[in-house]
Amino acid sequence: MLDSVLPNKHLTAEQQDVFNEILEFSRENLNRGSKGLFQLNGDAGTGKSVILTQLFLNIESSAKKDRTDNYFLVNHSELLKVYQDNAGSFAELRKNRFLRPTTFINRMNKEHKIADIVVIDEAHLLLSEADRYNNFEQHNQLEEIIKLARIVVIVYDERQVLKLKSYWSQRVIDNLVKKFKLQYKLATLRVQMRMQAPRSVIKWINDLTTNLQLDSIASKNSDYLSGFDSNYEFRIYNDAEKMYQQLRRDNDKYKKSRIVATADYPSTLDGKKHYVNEGKFHLPWDQYNYDRTTWAQKDTTINEIGSIYTVQGFDLNYVAVIVGPSIEYAGEGKIRINIDAYEDQEAFKKRHENDIDDTDTAKKLIILNSINVLMKRGIKGVYIYFHDANIYKYLEES
Repeated sequence: MLDSVLPNKHLTAEQQDVFNEILEFSRENLNRGSKGLFQLNGDAGTGKSVILTQLFLNIESSAKKDRTDNYFLVNHSELLKVYQDNAGSFAELRKNRFLRPTTFINRMNKEHKIADIVVIDEAHLLLSEADRYNNFEQHNQLEEIIKLARIVVIVYDERQVLKLKSYWSQRVIDNLVKKFKLQYKLATLRVQMRMQAPRSVIKWINDLTTNLQLDSIASKNSDYLSGFDSNYEFRIYNDAEKMYQQLRRDNDKYKKSRIVATADYPSTLDGKKHYVNEGKFHLPWDQYNYDRTTWAQKDTTINEIGSIYTVQGFDLNYVAVIVGPSIEYAGEGKIRINIDAYEDQEAFKKRHENDIDDTDTAKKLIILNSINVLMKRGIKGVYIYFHDANIYKYLEES
């Protein structure tokens, strides 16, 4: 099990206040017979899922007494495994209440039922257009779930939108609130709980992935640049193989340390191994995981490279991130994005809905979002390697 999503994990004061707010909102609107949407925002690692799991444990504990029919949804196969496994450790929870959104929508429509409370983790992964490959025939998963529930609670982070077919903005959510005349409330978590890092590290990552800005690094080593005097290990390597060997040592000592990469290297779900090559570094991409054990929890995956799809939502002790050819040095301490170098064609699969004003801008945002998510996986440290050597050279000289 992953401690970060256990339903009985201790809540901070900020998290407890938000938990109470959601619970009160849900109960009041259920009692009034009003349809409602509670939206919980927050950056990666602020503890949104912790609140959601405790909320669901609370409402399911009293479901028989209150006669409520409740569901927990997540559009992420690896995370769903964790939630279903965790449910087996709590008598109040039932595994069949943890579903993929499409399963829930199709089941409720077939049975002509309306749920009472539906909580949705990683709502930014919901489909925002039809996808027959995933058996979703309608146009927007959140809209369909709202139709099929009295109260919907969503965890949302616009910085974690990763595909055009699940492209979200606050404007889309606001329009749904108006369309269904929902009671609506918004709360935002601001305290970083995953990364035991100083604000300067978070700022460095945010400046890179929001402002395309390369902030200076404090100290230089023969193998890497490091900075921000603290116990948190923040390093930028000029050699991917040396970075990986350090990560292996960390994994031997602390466990749960993995190397990941941006989707700038070819990979196809054809049962064959596809490799990421950077100098002497040579390692295969993760394989499709058919096991109940998640990719991040399997000891053998220290010998693979994780993708955004296998590590999003998970905690690692140390994470090493390879930033591939789609990120280039633009001069004067800035980066630019080369959309054509991004290999994840699934992420850029053309939308049928004509509701994105600028597709190229949306694609660049997806690439930056993926980097932001990957760099914020590490509890104890993050190591970074840039394919474009000019980025390291600039940081070394700045």
